[in-house]
Amino acid sequence: MFRIACLIIGYCFGCLQSAYILGRLIGKIDIREYGSGNAGFTNTTRVLGKKVGIVVFLIDLFKIIAAYIICSLIFDGDGSFVEGTSLLPGLYAGIGAVLGHNFPFYLGFRGGKGIACTLGLMLCVDWQIALITYAIGFVVFLAKRYISLSSLTMALVYPILMIITRNIYGFGIEEILLMFVLCILAYIKHKSNIERLLNGTENKFGSKKK
Repeated sequence: MFRIACLIIGYCFGCLQSAYILGRLIGKIDIREYGSGNAGFTNTTRVLGKKVGIVVFLIDLFKIIAAYIICSLIFDGDGSFVEGTSLLPGLYAGIGAVLGHNFPFYLGFRGGKGIACTLGLMLCVDWQIALITYAIGFVVFLAKRYISLSSLTMALVYPILMIITRNIYGFGIEEILLMFVLCILAYIKHKSNIERLLNGTENKFGSKKK
């Protein structure tokens, strides 16, 4: 029962669609009608500038942290910022938040791709593994200048690191599978980016959209 409750609570937090809201308030636009059409950090940065993009990123990062902590406190969850018996309440809240971010009901289920939210969830589960994952993603970004490739790399690396460190941190099968679910969701949402990466037409960060 707590799984459903956490998914619902997380979804409500995720529906705080910062890219769309700030696009309306600051740019007087629907961000989904400009650039790549994605309501997320990268497209907001390209369309409305770095300052607005950073604000969007931070809101998306912290809304999932808030959902994780609240559900963990309610259902005795564990993680980087709380002490409890299981990571599952926070993880289900995190998945709910990513779903709310990607598929907000009041925007016709057209939202973002959930990477900033996923990065926040990684930090909540285990900050040490999260920092290693961020570092790997940053190296990929510096080497290739593709935010999409960096994002996809981090989404895949984190659950793999959970498997590698399972005997150290005691991650359960369900917990690891949930992170792989988010990884798969990230790859599905980045389908067009993957196609462009494969044919060499993906836009590098800082370049004008082709």
